[in-house]
Amino acid sequence: MATTDFQVAGRNANARFTLKVHRGEGMALLAMNWKEPQPPRDFVGFAIMYRPPGSDRFFVLQNRLSFLTADGRVVRDLRPTTQSPIQKFRWVHFPRNPELSGDYLYRVVPVFMNEAGDLSYGEPQEAGLELRRETYPGVVNVTYTRGMVSSQAFVERFGRSGAINTLVPDDANKGLTFNPTHPDAKEALAWMGFEARQAILDVLDEAIADATAKVYVVAYDLNEPEVVSRLEQLGGRLQVIIDDEGSHGASGSAENKAEKRLAATAGGTNVKRQHMDKIQHNKTIVVDGDKAKVVVCGSTNFSWRGFYVQANNAVVARGSAVVASFRTAFDSYWKNNTAAAFGVTNPAKLNKLGLGDLDTQVAFSPHVKDNAQLDGIADDIANHTTSSLLYSLAFLYQTKGAIRKAIDQVTASPAFVYGMSDRRVGGLDIQKPDGNVAPVYPSALARGVPEPFKSEPTAGGGNRMHHKFVVIDFDKPSARVWLGSYNFSTPADRNNGENLLLIRDKRIAVAYMVEALRLFDHYHFRITQQEAKKAKAKLSLATSPRAAGDVPWWQEYYADPTKIRDRVLFS
Repeated sequence: MATTDFQVAGRNANARFTLKVHRGEGMALLAMNWKEPQPPRDFVGFAIMYRPPGSDRFFVLQNRLSFLTADGRVVRDLRPTTQSPIQKFRWVHFPRNPELSGDYLYRVVPVFMNEAGDLSYGEPQEAGLELRRETYPGVVNVTYTRGMVSSQAFVERFGRSGAINTLVPDDANKGLTFNPTHPDAKEALAWMGFEARQAILDVLDEAIADATAKVYVVAYDLNEPEVVSRLEQLGGRLQVIIDDEGSHGASGSAENKAEKRLAATAGGTNVKRQHMDKIQHNKTIVVDGDKAKVVVCGSTNFSWRGFYVQANNAVVARGSAVVASFRTAFDSYWKNNTAAAFGVTNPAKLNKLGLGDLDTQVAFSPHVKDNAQLDGIADDIANHTTSSLLYSLAFLYQTKGAIRKAIDQVTASPAFVYGMSDRRVGGLDIQKPDGNVAPVYPSALARGVPEPFKSEPTAGGGNRMHHKFVVIDFDKPSARVWLGSYNFSTPADRNNGENLLLIRDKRIAVAYMVEALRLFDHYHFRITQQEAKKAKAKLSLATSPRAAGDVPWWQEYYADPTKIRDRVLFS
């Protein structure tokens, strides 16, 4: 029988360390900590194994970093963590098939090295939990795109030499007619789109299958052919609002082409273009039928970049109450095309969403002064964060405002803060727990990286960190997440069409925490790569100390206050 818990711990009292496994969405965070005040000096990391549901054997996770050879060379091949242990106190694992029914059982083993370089192994910890969807079956499912085009995993699976150009169009306006030519395109797009892409397409298929269902869509980007072709199949059961600001309204845009196609199938009166006071930035689907009552919202645009390049989230929620809430908002958008007109309607207020026992609220932008949300979110962050804050917010460090001030205030407090934001001109900003902000440029990884890593595709221009969420106190009963299409900025609050959700639930907060950590770690290591490249240094594992003055790899996790907090918080 599958474990329904979303956080489980190892129970081996003889093991010298603890293990805690957190359920993500199609992934798991493994967090370890030493029981004694410090590990022994010969401790060189953790070997990690997993047993999939229905299997009778364990598989060993691989590590790209290894110990240097006897003559000082870098090992170029992946090696099992039993030989090349993980030198971190936490790790996010993506199983090949997270949709299997039953528990993934994890076994973590401490690895030691003597002065001769021989490895030995200590008592393991084991813990298992189910990873398949849904987050809350039949109620709500949190889903993500993979957002890992710039990664060694992409290079290993689908090739590095121009592969991205055979999978996604270089021009969004060509999106509706683009045909991938990569020999493994089907597999690659499924891998890149991960659970969010499949969940959105499944909802549209569900709507097509329910002949009684009427479908209401609000789209910012609309250039993904699998989405548009499904919307065409709905005929007159579809009403759709498509953004027409800037490039979306220009001659030859994919959105203009989508409008024409959908007007032909749904009828011209069922297709509307609008931009509120600035942009219609929603990405929502409402299916209202006798059988299918479901809503999609979040940050995932119905576009090639939204599905396959960017890191995004999509929330799929079910039930009559949530459908009624989003349907009312859609009707209000349909009637009102300005902030002044929409902002005084009920959907612009923060209302209960009606997701069963889940404490969930929703508000739709644009707001007027009396129901604006930005300052309230900033107050929640600044004055009610007690333990931790994890966020992904676009352009945070190029834009002044209430949210940036609130995050700066929490960063100066004892709370643990991790964050990411897109830079205005290329790359990402990484907010480290010590308060420092470091830039990372994925494009630099296309021009050569230190061994044993390979150059990665840049995936063209435009942002790739497209999430908009804030996780507060994931480890407390008060755990909560602010999320949606809402960019946590004044334009998002007062000018744009947006969706904003507040979910007070620990399971969902943990799911967003794991997503935040896997992306933070992915891009934080890019900083290490960039620094190694600049210094012409070798990237390798640290051996056990050989002399009295040598420092073990784990020392910084017991000396640096921020790394101590990192080690303890998740374990």
